[in-house]
Amino acid sequence: MNRITHLLARPAVLVVAALALLLGPSGCSTAARVGVTNDFDHAVNFRAYKTWAWYPQQPKDAEGGPAKGYQSFLDKRMRAAVASEMTQKGLTEVTTEPDIYVAYSARVEDKQQVSPYYNGLGYPYGYGYGYYGRNYSPVTQYKAGTVVIDIIDARRKELAWRGTGQAQVNQNTIDEVETHRIVNGILSTYPPQDNNARR
Repeated sequence: MNRITHLLARPAVLVVAALALLLGPSGCSTAARVGVTNDFDHAVNFRAYKTWAWYPQQPKDAEGGPAKGYQSFLDKRMRAAVASEMTQKGLTEVTTEPDIYVAYSARVEDKQQVSPYYNGLGYPYGYGYGYYGRNYSPVTQYKAGTVVIDIIDARRKELAWRGTGQAQVNQNTIDEVETHRIVNGILSTYPPQDNNARR
């Protein structure tokens, strides 16, 4: 029996190797994953919307702007990302009489995630000895950036569509790359493709 075969014969090593293979790819893709949900008025004909503008009373974002009278970095990033996505969808930004208004809110929160491999006994499923020992922590702390984008029917002054996106972020703010990633994820679901939506 050579060294590699002898090493792989140890149960703890097999568990570690299996978890590394299982968690490795997902660890790389976690940063790229955006959890997206949306809701909308099923009576609205979204294809009739051709022009848009920012909602005049845009609420303050996670960094306090624009309610403070100037744009925060996050506000600039959000506006650039949304404008880019709307252009790609064939919607034109206007200053007067838009078909729809767009508003957003953004925040960063501390979150916790419990490992799905934790069995409540102080070690993951499988072997409770060897590599993991007593220092294994089943809870992971991370920061989550949450963005909500509202589309308001300008004529009726009613909410027509709302998209929400959440992703893990690296800081207490949402940087430029993360902003574009989250906004792209949210607006990829607009206009809604639900079978009940009017065409």
